[in-house]
Amino acid sequence: MSERSSAADGRRSLVAVAVALTLVTVAAVVPALVGARPANEVPVTELPDADDSLSEPTGDAWERTPAKEIALASAPSGAPNANDTSIESVSVRAAYTDERLFVRLSWDDPSRDGNVSPANATPQVNSFADAAAVQLPADAGANPGIAMGSDRTPVNVWYWSGATGGQELLAGGPGTTTPIGSVGSNASYEDGRWHVVYARNRTADAENRTSFDGDEDVRVAFAVWNGNNSERAGQKAVSEWQYLALGPGPEGPPYETILWAVAGLAIAAVVVATVVGVRRT
Repeated sequence: MSERSSAADGRRSLVAVAVALTLVTVAAVVPALVGARPANEVPVTELPDADDSLSEPTGDAWERTPAKEIALASAPSGAPNANDTSIESVSVRAAYTDERLFVRLSWDDPSRDGNVSPANATPQVNSFADAAAVQLPADAGANPGIAMGSDRTPVNVWYWSGATGGQELLAGGPGTTTPIGSVGSNASYEDGRWHVVYARNRTADAENRTSFDGDEDVRVAFAVWNGNNSERAGQKAVSEWQYLALGPGPEGPPYETILWAVAGLAIAAVVVATVVGVRRT
């Protein structure tokens, strides 16, 4: 083989490698950049005319909102059997109208434990109702501790129980919850699955209540209790901090995008190594 022919083969190989590298990288990275959401983001959809439908746990308007599946784990707690929780994830959807913010939690639970009012629970020791909660910073711009905040950074808790309905609580650390009012709630149980809607005005009407009328993301966390598993108080399945995407654009740690980009580059590197190896044999 002449030197000229060898040089031409070398150029063709480099072009082939460059084309392969480009195609593989584009195929792996671009879809991720287009479709991926930043980690921990709970999308919030603006639906100005859907107030009545959003108030219903299975209203049609909820089909127009994306769902975010959020992993749950047993809360670190000194409560007896704190590690014995049974709900592994919760599906969250969120939307707002001109005046109100709506958050819907849905999760699988094979038993409906809701009719445990104080009047009929007395003869049944160790009967507990299913429950769920949404935790938010009392100051929407604050970054409180995940375990019920602190005295300097309190949290609001929207608590729903199958026995008592919805409550709004203020907490400044574990064991400090204080009722401060009621939050709109509506629940349904269908085919072994709970759907619970929380609704509250976006504008806070009192101190230490979260306001959603600003143009900023707001931290949010979730908890679920399975009454049939004797879960109550500190024995609960909880999430890490997420955030309601109320700000002007994508924020938060783009872990998904980073991982996809790394995967794309790794694939490209393998292709290059393969081409070079074949060329040398």
